[in-house]
Amino acid sequence: MNTSTKTIKVYDEIVDFIASGTTPQSVIDFHLSEAAQERLEDLIYNAKNNALTKEDKRELDHFLTIEHILTLAKAKAHRYINTEAK
Repeated sequence: MNTSTKTIKVYDEIVDFIASGTTPQSVIDFHLSEAAQERLEDLIYNAKNNALTKEDKRELDHFLTIEHILTLAKAKAHRYINTEAK
């Protein structure tokens, strides 16, 4: 593996999305790419089969934490949009 090649973590897309700036609607509309979704499915499959490396477990744990925050943000974004619509 080339040491200059950065390994992309499943949660990097969420972090990049937040860092680029958001609106309530963009938060609601955000979804992982197909590649990130496949990586997540691999991590979950390996977790269910006790085949996660320590690094993979850390990646999955970080994703689950960030995903929980994103879920809360989506709920709040819905409230912002509903408040603005009134």
